[in-house]
Amino acid sequence: MSWGPKDTRLARLFVASVLGRWEDVRAIRRAAPEGEPDRAWREVALQVHVFAGFPRGVETYGVLAEEGGLGPNEELSEPENRTRGDALFQRIYADLSPRVATTLRDGHPDFASWILGHAYGRVLSRPGLAADRRELLAVTALAALGQERQLASHVRGAVRCGAEAGDVRAALESVRELVGDARCDAALRIAERFSVA
Repeated sequence: MSWGPKDTRLARLFVASVLGRWEDVRAIRRAAPEGEPDRAWREVALQVHVFAGFPRGVETYGVLAEEGGLGPNEELSEPENRTRGDALFQRIYADLSPRVATTLRDGHPDFASWILGHAYGRVLSRPGLAADRRELLAVTALAALGQERQLASHVRGAVRCGAEAGDVRAALESVRELVGDARCDAALRIAERFSVA
């Protein structure tokens, strides 16, 4: 699936939220076309806390509510699904999965459980947004935050989840204005190196 205008809106919403650029979040919400916000928007807003913490997630919802919200607040609760999360983790990290899991556990066993159980098992593996799109969002956020090591992992993960190298480039270019030229160019160099399956 190639990168399109809706993907650009979602990526810009995500990066603006992760960076706390609230006027940009407002502008993106105000410019939403008919039919949006929709389930994908709600999934993007939910994913913010995984990359930027609960305070940015809370503020994202507040700003969006002030600008008209995210549409019908249907119950979308997904229980933690460790099996589903583990499968996504394995798909993203492939043969590096054991090493990444060990690194997380070495930091703190509870942290590893939170990442695998909550981030992957409850949020990132939810229905409502395809895995390749979630990974491309991760790429844009990690570029914005200057997290180059994780960026390389998630560029590879995006490709393993079905994104094409052109999608990775398009995702990064779609947030250039928010990320800045230096970070975007650095991310594009990483993407060029790591966007092979």
